[in-house]
Amino acid sequence: MVYFTCFLGILTRELLRFWQQRSRLLSALVRPLLWLVVFAAGFRAALGVAIIPPYETYITYEVYIMPGLAGVIMLFNGMQSSLSMVYDREMGSMKVLLTSPMPRSYLLVCKLMAGALISTLQVYAFFVIAWLLDVQAEPAGYVLVLPALLLTALMLGALGLLLSSFIKQLENFAGVMNFVVFPMFFLSSALYPLWKMQESSEWLYQLCLFNPFTHAVELIRFAMYSQFNVQALAVTLGCTLAFTGLAIWGYDPKRGMVRRKAGG
Repeated sequence: MVYFTCFLGILTRELLRFWQQRSRLLSALVRPLLWLVVFAAGFRAALGVAIIPPYETYITYEVYIMPGLAGVIMLFNGMQSSLSMVYDREMGSMKVLLTSPMPRSYLLVCKLMAGALISTLQVYAFFVIAWLLDVQAEPAGYVLVLPALLLTALMLGALGLLLSSFIKQLENFAGVMNFVVFPMFFLSSALYPLWKMQESSEWLYQLCLFNPFTHAVELIRFAMYSQFNVQALAVTLGCTLAFTGLAIWGYDPKRGMVRRKAGG
């Protein structure tokens, strides 16, 4: 009961922060909607009316990139979470949180889960707007995709948590964000099929396969069409566990980056 109360406290804090920063929701939705409305229109004109992906269905280009844009929302939210961690560390509120009697690893996992829930809510808000714009997937897919969204949000949040253990100052955040977000986004299947990338360049195709964000997007995309991608699930789950473990190690004052910064 104590652990559950702790989780509710952290979740409430994150929800209140998100509610007070409603511009985060606006910015999180505007970015993928621009890609959906403007970028997709040009690509559809170039590629044709429909794409035939390996999902046993015909879909328009707008519907094809919708899972990738959902991943982009969670990717930026994961980086936003790392920014809030750096800010909390500079302001001292992170020190107060981590000195509570609860295990440090549990506190970090609670913050990670709270951020994942907020990311998932933003994605469903994006799905609602896309539906109103007549960009619609199968109705059952919006339910079946929920576990994939939560796992992807946990993976990207854990990556942001890991990065926050390395970022010393807020001024360094923008550079790190550009170095991580845009390569992960463009070297993935979020905007174009992998087989198209392979036709263009073999080494770019291999980079896309090495990118964990690619597998997260494919996990979401297959789930939206009531299909299951074992490889995407294995890679996404493995990266989630690895990033979470490294982030916990990074915030360990005895071994991680926190100790190095204090010593430096």
